Amino acid sequence: MKAETSIRVVVVGLGFGAEFIPIYQDMKGVEAVGICARTASKVKEVGDQFGIPEDLRFTDFDEMIKRDDINTVHVVTPPQAHAKQTIASLNAGKHTACTVPVSLSINDCKAVVEAKNRADKVYMMMETVLYSREYLYVKNLVESGKFGRIQFSRGSHQQDMGLEGWPEYWLGFPPMFYGTHAISPLVDINKSLVDTVVCHGSGMIDEDMIPRYGSPFAIETATFKLKKSDVRVEATRSLYNTVRQYRESFDCYGDKMSFEWEQIAEEGHVLYEGGESARRIHVPDTDELLPEEIKKYTKREQISDQDHVSFIQGAGHGGSHPHLVNEFVNAILEGRDSAVDAVKASNITSAGLCAHESAMKNGAEIKIPDYEDL
Repeated sequence: MKAETSIRVVVVGLGFGAEFIPIYQDMKGVEAVGICARTASKVKEVGDQFGIPEDLRFTDFDEMIKRDDINTVHVVTPPQAHAKQTIASLNAGKHTACTVPVSLSINDCKAVVEAKNRADKVYMMMETVLYSREYLYVKNLVESGKFGRIQFSRGSHQQDMGLEGWPEYWLGFPPMFYGTHAISPLVDINKSLVDTVVCHGSGMIDEDMIPRYGSPFAIETATFKLKKSDVRVEATRSLYNTVRQYRESFDCYGDKMSFEWEQIAEEGHVLYEGGESARRIHVPDTDELLPEEIKKYTKREQISDQDHVSFIQGAGHGGSHPHLVNEFVNAILEGRDSAVDAVKASNITSAGLCAHESAMKNGAEIKIPDYEDL
């Protein structure tokens, strides 16, 4: 893969996507930042807010990716558009980042991997959890050996998308179709990929929401077998008709140390250090891991739209936004795959898709497709 000397990036989707614009603008190695959305008034509003040049404001995605002077695209659009836009961008020879999940089908996951391989460009799934303060804190402890041998990991992502502010296409969405926030830390912390899954659905959402996706379950809970590992991991996901404070969490249990996510926001996580020893902790910020020019973006006050529902329910995404940009940009400048490349991203996404299939088949074991040899 050829390294780039500079990056000219267009952010596609200007809801949550707008949060990444100033980070790219401040990041060394980024020569220019453009924007793209279907609504001209939104493009003007955001373009004026961030000083985007007129020739880098787009309302037509297909025309935008034809521009030779643009070498990078960051897709932040609804899930139904992810695969189509990612594949088109890669086919146009652009380095491509995309918010989660990769796609809503196994066939599209395969197509994304194939497009990435043909293009020989950087692809990155921008999974916020893998760069949250909490995850980076635990990952450091694990990699330093303080956890010892990992014995089990668990993730959960519970929220109420029945609240005002969520687009209609989320109504009735199968819980595990958007399972990456719960599954990704389990895969990454164990340095593995998912092999098989058994999942059970529980409860029922409102009957009028079921026909949209044909999914009746209020909650889906899955157990995953990892490749070349004796560790099994578990993930739980809910979207509707389940009362719970927003929770986007993971627990990790080792033979020397363990970590459990706080039960109530801001009360503190728990670190177990052997015997009956347990203490509450508040993990530190991760700004020191970043270049000076983008350190400030780990802070919640730097989020420009703090009323956006993804910020309110997403716990501020754990200060992850500048880390995602930093990894994506550096992968492009260094000519290497990203930390969440197409194979890994498709495995994590497919683990959720196959989990829902298992739930619909009353807990049948489902094999996750192999993407490594495509």
